[in-house]
Order: sequence, then structure tokens, then C-alpha cells
Amino acid sequence: MLAYNELKKGTIFVMDGQPYEVMEYEFLRMQQRKPVTKCKIKNLITGKIVEQAFHSSESFEEADMTKEEIKYLYNTKGQYWFCAKDNPANRFFLTEEQIGTPGKFMKSNTLVMAYKFGDKIISVKPPIKVDLVVKEAPPGFKGDTASGGGKAVTLETGAVVTTPLFVNTGDIVRVNTETGEYVERMEKSKE
Repeated sequence: MLAYNELKKGTIFVMDGQPYEVMEYEFLRMQQRKPVTKCKIKNLITGKIVEQAFHSSESFEEADMTKEEIKYLYNTKGQYWFCAKDNPANRFFLTEEQIGTPGKFMKSNTLVMAYKFGDKIISVKPPIKVDLVVKEAPPGFKGDTASGGGKAVTLETGAVVTTPLFVNTGDIVRVNTETGEYVERMEKSKE
């Protein structure tokens, strides 16, 4: 059992029979009141994020999650399609809400980690850092640093990230899938 003050970021627990992941955590101790843990939690089945306060009298069961590697195939109309790692015929999909931000950075035929609650896959996590080709990048002009020296570029998956001015179309950049931020340029375009 998890006590209310053990609900740290990343902890997965069961509440009302459903698995939740703690996205943000804040411990509050006010004068003349009992301590409270204020959390932003995500329902791993529906993808819905809510804020909840937990008191010292509450405790929770830690979610029994299993991991399995699966292959991402493609997405269409808000559905992300996957198959079993060794069995392409065993196909299934998760919704855009279940996948969240990391879905914007997944390339076809990429292996991702699936998290199962019971026998149902409820979420997936791609590798933390992925390398993607820049499909569209506006030109960066010398001296154009009033906005902090960044520009919005479109990646091969359709995701838009802010990069330094020196990144051009055709470059391969590394992106953090958890934050959606540019990390570094891996390879310069050969054009």
C-alpha cells in the first residue's frame, strides 16, 4: 500500500479500480491543518488528467503493471495502430488521448514499450530520445536573435518543435519525446 505522501511524480497507483499516474506532486503543510498532497494525476485508461488532493488518512494500492515491447505501425483519424513485436497479424489501436504528446514523435516500425494493466494495454512509451528528419524549416537569418534565436520546424512525423536557427530542411535532429523539445542536431543535411 502507498501512503498519501508516497505519491511522487511517475508513481502508478490504483484508485476506484483504475490505474493513475502522478504527473505533478506538491506536499502542502498549512498552519492549523493536516498535511495534504496535491497531485495532478492521469487516468491511464481514458487519458484524462485531473487535480486531486489526498489526506493522511488515505492509502492506495500500487498498480500491478507489466511491460511488453510492441511495434508502432501508423496513425489515422486519431487512432495509433500497433502490432505484437513478433506477430504483425496481431494488430490493435490506442486513441490519441491514451498516447498523449509522445505520439507526435513516433515513426512507423519503431519498437515502443507497452504498459499493461491486467491483460489490457493502456499506454505506450517510445524511447526518451528519437532522431527525426526535418521536413520543413524556414530560413534562419543572420542577426535574427530577438526571439531567442529559435525557429519552428516541422519533422517527418508532422510534429513541430523549436530549434536553433542553424537547423535546416533535411537535417536529422534528436528530440526528447517526454518534453517535446529539441536536444541536438545529429546530422547535417547533405544538400
